[in-house]
Amino acid sequence: MTSSSQQSVLSQPKHIAIIMDGNGRWAKNRFMPRFVGHQKGASAVRKVVMGCAKRGIEALTLFAFSTENWKRPPEEVNKLMELFLNALQKEVGKLHDNNVQLRVIGDKTAFNESIQEHIAKAEKLTENNTGLVLTIAANYGGRADIVRAVQAWQKANPNKSVESLSEEELNQYVALSDIASPDLLIRTGGEQRISNFLIWQSAYAELYFSDVLWPDFSEKQLDEAIASFAKRERRFGKTSEQVSKC
Repeated sequence: MTSSSQQSVLSQPKHIAIIMDGNGRWAKNRFMPRFVGHQKGASAVRKVVMGCAKRGIEALTLFAFSTENWKRPPEEVNKLMELFLNALQKEVGKLHDNNVQLRVIGDKTAFNESIQEHIAKAEKLTENNTGLVLTIAANYGGRADIVRAVQAWQKANPNKSVESLSEEELNQYVALSDIASPDLLIRTGGEQRISNFLIWQSAYAELYFSDVLWPDFSEKQLDEAIASFAKRERRFGKTSEQVSKC
């Protein structure tokens, strides 16, 4: 028999991905500028990162800025870039002290030189850490990720026809290919869509939608999402009877 505490660990996701939605609405509800919501959202990031680390989650991937977010008002985009740079300058040391490995996925060439340099420094500093793998998806889009993966495969296999390309081979070239795929994908803010986020990697992720706006998302809501995950039956195409025999 498995004890309840052991069962809790066994039912815990290894990799959580989160679409952090609701910063702007949080600020609007309080008659504040949208940027204040993004600042509060950064505080929620700290809480959830540490919460995942404490709970033994192996990987956490956060959707910080999509390829579509450049369409937002220039002032808001500039403020988001300032916030991103500030986090890289002030938070990475704390992550390193807590044995967190930081990665950034997406097209980093679109960011200014300072941001690119700080991303490189942060990844280098934390690359040998063995705790939580924290990935920030910035200027990231799931479709573009797949296109880049196909292009990378073709470049690595110039003499092969694309007709020979398999899922297993392509999987080696998409983002996050060296860690477990997300088990649990959380979206905050009440919307129920995945918005071009990790669409290849999350093919079998359990989806959890929270009405809580991201700045108010805390360890309590994280525990609720993990508890929901623990109740799910993950069949991966099998029947319930087959899964119960495993």
